[in-house]
Amino acid sequence: MGKKRIDEALARVLERGDKAFVPYIMAGDGGLDNLHGQITFLEKCGATIVELGIPFSDPVADGPTIQEAGIRALASGTTMQAVLDVLKEGKADRHVPIVIMTYFNLIYSYGIEKFAQMCVEAGVDGLIIPDVPLEEEELVTPALSEHDIALIRLASPTSPRGRMAEIASRTEGFLYAVTVKGTTGARTDYEAGIADYLKTLKSFSATPVLAGFGVSNPQHVKELGEHCDGVIVGSKIVQLLADGKHEEIKTLVQSSRFSEEKTLSDL
Repeated sequence: MGKKRIDEALARVLERGDKAFVPYIMAGDGGLDNLHGQITFLEKCGATIVELGIPFSDPVADGPTIQEAGIRALASGTTMQAVLDVLKEGKADRHVPIVIMTYFNLIYSYGIEKFAQMCVEAGVDGLIIPDVPLEEEELVTPALSEHDIALIRLASPTSPRGRMAEIASRTEGFLYAVTVKGTTGARTDYEAGIADYLKTLKSFSATPVLAGFGVSNPQHVKELGEHCDGVIVGSKIVQLLADGKHEEIKTLVQSSRFSEEKTLSDL
C-alpha cells in the first residue's frame, strides 16, 4: 500500500510506452453509494490512479465545475469520515491506487496522526493538500511518512526555477504540474511556454511529472503527454460523470495509450 503502490502503478504504464491517466472525481457527487462503482468503472477504463476530492466549504484551487460538484456532495451529507468508510469497505476489491485531494482544515480537525491512520485503514495511498506550502508541511510529513502515505506536491508555472527544483526534489509518488495560472476547469488551449515548463520540471524531478488543470480532451492528453509522463483530468471527468457520458470518459482515459494509439483519428 501507500507510496509503493503509486510507484508501481506509474512504472507499469510508463514501461509499456503509455502515459499515466489520473481522473479526479468528487466523492459524494451523485451519492456516496455510487462511489465504489465510480472508482471501479474508472479502474476498468484504464485509470492509472484515481484522485478523489473531498467536498469542502471553502476550496481555493477548484474552479466552477468542481465547486458545484462539491456543493452537491455536501448537500447529500458527504463527510470525510463517510468517504473513508466507503473506501475501507471496498478496499479488498480495489486495485487502483487512491489519492485524496483535500484541504488542511479537514485533516487538522481530526488530528494529523489519527487522520493518517484512518487513511491507511481505508487504503488511501497518497494525499494532495493544495493549501499546505513547503514551509509548513512539517505539520503533516512525519505522520504521513510513518504510515507510508505519499505527499504529492504541486508545482506552478509562475514559480521561480529554484522553487520548482525544491518542490520536485521533495514530492512523492509524482509531481503535480499545474499548467494554468488559475483554478481548475476545462480549457480549449494552453498558454505558450507550457512545453518548456514541463520539460524543466522533468529535468528537476526523479518522480513522474503529471500535468493537470484544464485538460479536457484527447488532444490535450496527447499534446501534454509529449512533454511529461501523463495527465490529471478533473473538471471534464466530473462533468461527464454528472451527465452520464461513460463512453466519453472511456475514450478520454484510453487516449493516454501512446503505445497503441498513435493518432487522434485512431480513437
